[in-house]
Amino acid sequence: MTATPTTRPRGTRLPRLARRRQLLDAAKEVFVARGYHAAAMDEIAERAGVSKPVLYQHFPGKQELYLALLDESVDRLVEAVKAAVLSTSDNRQRVNATFAAYFGYVAEHSGTFKLVFESDFTSEPAVRKKLDAADRECADLISQVIREDAGLADDEAYLLSIGMIGMAQVSARYWLSTLGSIPREAAEQLVARLAWRGISGWPLTSEQVDAR
Repeated sequence: MTATPTTRPRGTRLPRLARRRQLLDAAKEVFVARGYHAAAMDEIAERAGVSKPVLYQHFPGKQELYLALLDESVDRLVEAVKAAVLSTSDNRQRVNATFAAYFGYVAEHSGTFKLVFESDFTSEPAVRKKLDAADRECADLISQVIREDAGLADDEAYLLSIGMIGMAQVSARYWLSTLGSIPREAAEQLVARLAWRGISGWPLTSEQVDAR
């Protein structure tokens, strides 16, 4: 078979970790393009340039392959949000950085955000568990800052952080669907300004004011 731009030539022996990476990259292309249910192991093997037995040596089934990719995708998002929250002690800049993290995540050319935000497999408990855990981890990072600076109760701070995450996710995905109408940086700042106008309504606690 003649290799196409999206099909790897067969016959090359690779170390196990390198082969696993190759299979994950091929699977990512197929899952992003077709979704979970329409993706086929045959196509993934062909895209990777390996036989199906080789694919099954590394991943016993399509679900295991998808979950491995999902782990990587949610970890990348959580790390981006963590870096944004820790990037500065200025809360307005934290809000800007957090929205920039979400916009940057959906803007990646690989399209992996679809595995997290637009999966057609979210009814599967194992998938839902990973997605919920990622949301909680991001919310925990943000709510800690809100709780400490605004003096809110844990559940109140967590609710606000979930609201901010939802705003970031939905607005970033909408922006991507209308790519070109608003430059990315302008879109990030526009929505971050809306979020800041709301969250800044809670005054700093007396301890925070004294510290500044």
